[in-house]
Amino acid sequence: MSDLEPTTHGGGAAARTDGDNRYKAVQHKLKTLGTAMDAADTELQALLRGMLMNAQRAESLAVDIANAELDKKFVEMTNQVSVALGGAAVEVRRLHETAQEVSGLAMDARRTHARLYEGLDTVRSGRKERTPKPGFFAH
Repeated sequence: MSDLEPTTHGGGAAARTDGDNRYKAVQHKLKTLGTAMDAADTELQALLRGMLMNAQRAESLAVDIANAELDKKFVEMTNQVSVALGGAAVEVRRLHETAQEVSGLAMDARRTHARLYEGLDTVRSGRKERTPKPGFFAH
């Protein structure tokens, strides 16, 4: 059995897609995405280390099996496990790099969003009068 199981600690829960596009809601969603990608980054690093370690163990075991002069099919099967774990580790490394990239892009998007809309949000939040819905002045 595998030790892997879904977790929700560390902000791993998905951000709601409720259509709430107010400034603070968008900032919160981008922060949640970045936090989730950071948590995934940590978990993927641990998974990668474990896979590489297990691939090395399987390779070592194949040598031990060969030295014990057991049937060659066991040596071959153990070697195949080692190769499969090594190949899976390559894909986990790619996924890890993608998680890092998405985390960075989420932080960049959050900063850009703040630069573009924080001033407007400050003005809108600071006045008593209601603000028309987006698109009101477009017609």
